Amino acid sequence: MTITNLLLKRAIPLVMVSALLTVAAAVPAAADTSSCTHHFTGPQVCIRLEGRNHLNSATAIWTNPSPGTKHRKVTLFVKGRRFSTVQAHRVGDTLSHTWGTFDTGTDTKLCVKFADIPQMACETTRYIGDRAQL
Repeated sequence: MTITNLLLKRAIPLVMVSALLTVAAAVPAAADTSSCTHHFTGPQVCIRLEGRNHLNSATAIWTNPSPGTKHRKVTLFVKGRRFSTVQAHRVGDTLSHTWGTFDTGTDTKLCVKFADIPQMACETTRYIGDRAQL
C-alpha cells in the first residue's frame, strides 16, 4: 500500500497529503555541515560551514568557555595552512566568529583552532551540484 493510499484511508484531507508529498520531494537548499571535537572533559570546539559547492562561510564556536571568558583568538585553516586569525566574542554561552562567504573550493578541509586550546575542529567542503536552489 502506498503512503498516499494509507493517508487517504485514514481520512486525512487531500490538502495535507499534497503538502506531505511536496515536503518529501523537496531537496536541501544548501550543503550546510558542522563538526565538533570529541573531547568531552575539556573545551568543545566546533566548525560550521554554510553555503554550497565552493562558496561557503565558516563559523568557529567554542561551546563551553568558562563564564569569565569574553573573547579569544581563533584561527581558520584552509588545507592545513593558516588563512585568518581573528578575535572571537561571547554570544550567549559560547564564543564564536563567522568568516564571510568566500571561495573555499570543493573537497577542501577547513579547520578552526582557538588560542590555548589543543583541540581543532575540521570539516570538508563538498560539491553538491546544481540541485540546490538559491
